[in-house]
Amino acid sequence: MNFELSSTQLTVQQTFARFSDSVIAPSAAALDEAGCFPRDIFRQLSELGFFGIRYPQSVGGSGMDLVSFCLALEEISRGSLAVAGCAAMQSLMGTDFLFKLGSQALHQHLLLPALRGEKIGAICMTEPDAGSDLGGIRTRATRMAGGYRLNGQKMWVTSAPVADFFTVFARAGDDEGLTIFLVERDFKGLKVGRAIDKMGVRALPTSELSLDDCFVPDSHRLSEIEGDGEAHLRRILSEIRIITGAMALGIGRAAVDEALRYAGERHQFGKPINRFQAVQLRLAEMATEMEAARHLVYYAAWRQDAGQSVRRHAAMAKLFATEAATRVCDDAARVLASYGFAMEYPVQRYLRDVRFTLIGGGTSDILKLIIAKELSG
Repeated sequence: MNFELSSTQLTVQQTFARFSDSVIAPSAAALDEAGCFPRDIFRQLSELGFFGIRYPQSVGGSGMDLVSFCLALEEISRGSLAVAGCAAMQSLMGTDFLFKLGSQALHQHLLLPALRGEKIGAICMTEPDAGSDLGGIRTRATRMAGGYRLNGQKMWVTSAPVADFFTVFARAGDDEGLTIFLVERDFKGLKVGRAIDKMGVRALPTSELSLDDCFVPDSHRLSEIEGDGEAHLRRILSEIRIITGAMALGIGRAAVDEALRYAGERHQFGKPINRFQAVQLRLAEMATEMEAARHLVYYAAWRQDAGQSVRRHAAMAKLFATEAATRVCDDAARVLASYGFAMEYPVQRYLRDVRFTLIGGGTSDILKLIIAKELSG
């Protein structure tokens, strides 16, 4: 088995590692405190070509594999999970359905500018009574001359306060199946509500959204037929889970690095605390958990690139990586003790931010059910 990265993959990893160290990490604390969208870093990520990594050259992308994307996203997450969340939304969830289902006119109007970082995309699935249960989605699309009229409410819409267009899932047709629509911000009847004050990833803006008799023309129905939305969503879910695992790797690495740094500098009883066996054992467990998570995530990404079945492996990768990163961030705070509780040290931000990875793409309990079902056939 060959675990070596290709020369292209190494270049991607090194490029975004340098960018994370020089640009993202030094700004992370200020972004967290301000709680505002990182527009300047967002622009620089577009200049590095991050938003187009997974898209072909025909639309301005570079057509790289999922492993390369995960390598870049892991490095971004190491600098700031909030920035990584903004970048992931723009480069996958907020633009994927537009790319695969949108017309050439929509590509010119929205996709190409989005991959250049000039327009921002978002996706709307979660509702007040629908999270993991897609069957609970109540937003309705009523057929009318020239298009549809949408009514409903969406919650926890990532990037909504700054987004220019939204991929919206609504029920349409006689069987009320999930159907995908593209709603532009200036469409009458669309209202972006209050920003949600969150515990973590505070530079990743999130808000609610309402659709009140919002007219969407036929040209903006992305679904090929009414009711095919769930099938298209299932196609992308495994990739979302894999990249969420990659984000967990990044923040977990940051926590391990901070714990190692502190343990080497902090002296007690006449020697650095990394000379005490209790601290050594904790650090060893942290590093081992992240290494195991890394292999799960990149094996799942490799399988996706190879065209192999990945549903179970993607669920396992996200489950283990996000839970491991959460434990590692907590362990890092324990190594720092009182300083892990201080706002001037980054570990408190890691503790708050890492919980974001536990939610997106399916909670741990949902993932366990998926894995169990896959095992039992």
